[in-house]
Amino acid sequence: MGALAEFPSTIADRVFEQIRQAIVSGDIPAGSKISEPVLASRYGISRGPLREAMRRLEASHLVERRANQGARVITLSGTQLLEIYQVREALEGMAARLAATHMPRGEVADLRCLLEAHHAQVAADGGRAYFQGEGDLDFHYRIVQGSRNSRLIGLLCNDLYHLVRMYRFQFGMSGTRAVPALREHDLILDAVADGDADMAECLMRRHIRASRLNVERRLAEAGMQIPSPSG
Repeated sequence: MGALAEFPSTIADRVFEQIRQAIVSGDIPAGSKISEPVLASRYGISRGPLREAMRRLEASHLVERRANQGARVITLSGTQLLEIYQVREALEGMAARLAATHMPRGEVADLRCLLEAHHAQVAADGGRAYFQGEGDLDFHYRIVQGSRNSRLIGLLCNDLYHLVRMYRFQFGMSGTRAVPALREHDLILDAVADGDADMAECLMRRHIRASRLNVERRLAEAGMQIPSPSG
């Protein structure tokens, strides 16, 4: 009985992750209407697990439901996107500070190896792009996990994380930030490895701020409205 009770939840988990990835990658485009019958057929599932997955997508702010319009994939405005980066600057700065205190040596060494792989990848691409995989293949994700703070992990590795990845897929990974961003990752990890919490936080905040300014430029180039500093 217990196994049967868990089975629908397992299906809902799988479908939630599949649909979330399809939204983040743009396979289900921003702003598009969600058809539950179409998705049920596409993923070969019943409507029950699909509705549970849809509720979780709404809770993750990747899907929004409006009266008389049904469910649609979220479309981030320039204002909303920059607000996310402002929140990230504060919270990821704190995560880096905590990681400098709590991240085990073995995890620091593993993250160093990951950055070496990132260096090889960026070099192979001529410094034109810096693409990070999801989860444990992502420098920021690993730093947040290293904070050992469950509240920060929940905020940064769930809702905000996938919204930011959705933007990156939409606008691409290429640009002048690839090489500087990777160097900044190296410096942040050096501070974490040294146990220098103040420096780790300062460097992470500066890194996120530089990314936000880059986003502002990208939005301007794409003709999207950018909020004034006064709001």
